[in-house]
Amino acid sequence: MLSTIRPKLELLSKELINKIIEEAYIILERQGIFVENSEALGLFKEAGMKINTSSQRVFITPELIQNCLDSTPSLIKMYDRNGEKEFVVGRDEVHFDPGSTAVTILDHDTGDQRKADTKDLIRFARLTDLMDNIDFQSTAIISSDLPDIISDSYRLYLGLKYCNKPIVTGTFRVEGFKPMFDMLVAIRGSEQELLDKPLAIFDACPSPALKWSNLTTQSLIDSARAGIPSELISMGMTGATSPVTIAGTLVQHVAENLGGLIICQLAHKGAPVIFGGSPSSFDMRKGTTPMGAIETMMIDSGYTQIAKHLNLPTHAYMGLSDAKVNDNQAGLESGIGSVLAALSGVNVISGPGMMDFESCQSLEKLVIDNDICGMALRLVRGVAQRDDPIATDLFDGFTADTQFLYMPHTRKWYRKEHIFSEIIDRDTYDYWVSLGKKNSAERAKDKVKEILQEDIPSTLNADIQAELQNIMLADAKRNGVDKLP
Repeated sequence: MLSTIRPKLELLSKELINKIIEEAYIILERQGIFVENSEALGLFKEAGMKINTSSQRVFITPELIQNCLDSTPSLIKMYDRNGEKEFVVGRDEVHFDPGSTAVTILDHDTGDQRKADTKDLIRFARLTDLMDNIDFQSTAIISSDLPDIISDSYRLYLGLKYCNKPIVTGTFRVEGFKPMFDMLVAIRGSEQELLDKPLAIFDACPSPALKWSNLTTQSLIDSARAGIPSELISMGMTGATSPVTIAGTLVQHVAENLGGLIICQLAHKGAPVIFGGSPSSFDMRKGTTPMGAIETMMIDSGYTQIAKHLNLPTHAYMGLSDAKVNDNQAGLESGIGSVLAALSGVNVISGPGMMDFESCQSLEKLVIDNDICGMALRLVRGVAQRDDPIATDLFDGFTADTQFLYMPHTRKWYRKEHIFSEIIDRDTYDYWVSLGKKNSAERAKDKVKEILQEDIPSTLNADIQAELQNIMLADAKRNGVDKLP
C-alpha cells in the first residue's frame, strides 16, 4: 500500500534558518543575555563563560550552545494522571491545550468578562477532561477567591483533582515550585515514578529582550533537576520589545530560547526542554498584541521550523483569538491558527478556549475549538490508501442504479475517513429553523450545560485527594490563608 504524505507548512528556506541561528549565536556570544539568578550565574561561571557581574550579563560561546543542544532530548513522553496513556512530544506530533493564566472568564449569558472563582476553575477542568481533541489541560484561569500569592499552586491543585490529562502549568513565585512538585509526586507515588512518567510541563518566560529573571530562571533550574519539562515562552513584540521584522524577531526568539535551554542543561544535563513561545506582531495603532494576526502566526510557524531544524520539541500559542465574544472573528482566527499550527507540526499548541489577547477563557469557545482542533488533526493525517486497488473493483458491474451508499466498502471506511463535529452546523435550513435558529455560540452553551449538568466528583483515589489537600492547605497557611474556598 502507498503511504500518505503528511501535509506540512514551511516558511523558511534552509539558508534563512541557518542565517537566523548564526545571528542568534553571535548575539549570545557578543551581546550576551541578562541572568538575574545567582545560582544560574554560578553555573555559567563553572562552565567557563565570561560574566559581567555588575550587569549580570553572561556571554555564551558557540561551543557551550552546541554541547547543550546535543544533550537536550528530541522527544519527551508525557503521561496522563493515571500513568496509562502516553503522549509523544516531538517529531510532528500535535497536542492541543487551552493555554494558561487567563485573568477573566467570558459569561455567555451577559456577554461580559468577569473574574473567575473556584467553581469556574473546576468547571473548566472538567470540561477540558471531556474534550476529545484536546490532549493536555492547563492551569487555564486565575481564581479570584483567594490571594494571588498562592494562585499558582491552587490552579494546579484543582487541575490535578478534576482532570485526568497531562497539565501545562508554571510558577508565579520561587517558593511555589516545591508545593507544586509535591502535588505531582503525590499523584505518581514517588519522585522516581514522576521522573519516569512526567505529568506536568512548566512554562518559563524570558523578559524581552534577552533577559531571564530570577523567578523564571529558578523555575528552569528546579524543573531540570526534577526531570520536569520546561517550556520556553519567549514573548517578543515586533517593533516594541523585539526587532520589527519577522526575521529579526526570530533571531531574538532563538537567542532567548537557547539561553533558557542552556540554563536547563547546566542545571541537569539531559533535562527535557520544549522550544516554545508567545510572541506577537505588535499593533502600534492600538498598543495591543494580537495573537490572531497572521504575522504572529508566521513568527510561530517560523520558530517552530527552526526548532525542528535543531531537533527540539516545540510549542506555540496558536488557535486562539483576540475577539471579546464568540463571534466570526473568534472562529476565523482560531481556525486559521489551529490549522497553521498543525501543518507546522507544533507539538504543544496552547490556545483553545482563549480570547482577548490571552487574557480571557470561555467554556463555550473551548467546546467550539474542540471541533476546530478535530478538523486540524484530521487534515494532518492526510489522504490514505485504504484498499488495493483503491477503487477500480467498486466499479465492477457498475450501472446507472449503483449506489455507493449501500456498499460494504462505505460502511467499512466512512467513520475512519470522516470526523463528526459537535457544534458545527450541517443541518438543512428548515431543520435548523425547527431547532430554534441557534448560532454556534448558543449551541456551544447548550453543550456545556449538557456536559456539566451533573456534579461529577473527582475520580482520584481518596488517599491521594487527601494528600493533595494537605499540601495545598500547608502552602496556603504558610502564606497567611487559613482555609481554601
